Amino acid sequence: MSTPAAPTDRDRRRWAQYLVNERAEAHVYRELAGRRSGEEREILLALAEAEGRHEAHWLLLLGSEPARLPPADVRTRMLGWMARRFGSIFVLALAQNAEARSPYDDEPFATPTMAADERIHHEVVRGLAARGRRRLSGTFRAAVFGANDGLVSNLALVMGIGATGVSSQFVLFSGIAGLLAGALSMGAGEYVSVRSQRELLAATEPSDYADGAIPHLDIDANELALVYRTRGMPEAEASARARRVVEAAHALGQGRTDTGPISVADHEEVVGSAWSAALSSFLFFASGAIIPVLPWIFGLSGLTAVVVALVLVGIALMATGAAVGLLSGAPPLRRALRQLGIGFGAAAVTYVLGLLFGVSMG
Repeated sequence: MSTPAAPTDRDRRRWAQYLVNERAEAHVYRELAGRRSGEEREILLALAEAEGRHEAHWLLLLGSEPARLPPADVRTRMLGWMARRFGSIFVLALAQNAEARSPYDDEPFATPTMAADERIHHEVVRGLAARGRRRLSGTFRAAVFGANDGLVSNLALVMGIGATGVSSQFVLFSGIAGLLAGALSMGAGEYVSVRSQRELLAATEPSDYADGAIPHLDIDANELALVYRTRGMPEAEASARARRVVEAAHALGQGRTDTGPISVADHEEVVGSAWSAALSSFLFFASGAIIPVLPWIFGLSGLTAVVVALVLVGIALMATGAAVGLLSGAPPLRRALRQLGIGFGAAAVTYVLGLLFGVSMG
């Protein structure tokens, strides 16, 4: 793409901005690469090298290094700050969104190759972020679900109780009771769920119940092949294996139908510990449920306590919503507002019901 013989000062300022942004983005990828190893490190360094090619393009247009350069834009500086301190999935999620907003599609001085590079970079970063999302999804889902459930349910509780006109001490007691009841319910439910899953897995695994009978089976007439067929083996393979097992048992005086039942440790590796799951659910819920009660804990009452509770819960709801949006690659503000609307909607319903109940009791 040809450039004008005499670019304007505005063009040169824009090129300088592109130059510092490309340098900052390359630095972000190198920072992330420094916290990783193997294939992910190589991919991030390759992205940094590609940003270096774009940097060279703008330097070529500028003719030389400008005497004064503008600072990188706020988004890129925030990415660099997070990469230095965290190097987490959140940085990759933000970088994914950044690569999706490339200015080169409408930039007459950028080459088509540069615009295409940015689109490919978006997919590369999205792939790296997806790996982290898969590793994080279970724990993060439990944390967000538990904390958000605590926020919404206890906010709705204290709003509904407070609207009836009862004393602030009663609101505080209700909030603490709601926190404990909800957290204990979450913990107990998670414990039962994990224990039930482990017991179900154990019930479906092969057992050694019939091993002692194998040496006494008739080689030519026995039902051991049916055992293997119930475990998914084809008929011919099951018959051949049953014959081998019975012949070996006759020779040795003992036998095994399979490799034996799965151990408790194996089940904990698959589904986790029931006690750990229960404790984490309890703490996640309690961490959210304590926030609506804080104003009353610190002695506030009436409308002041209600407003402070709404502000605190609103901040927390928007934070969890934005975090979900970042990790899912969606616009964080939209997810934050959605979370806020859901939480405040539930609180509004109970508040209105509390007002009606208070009026009827009065």
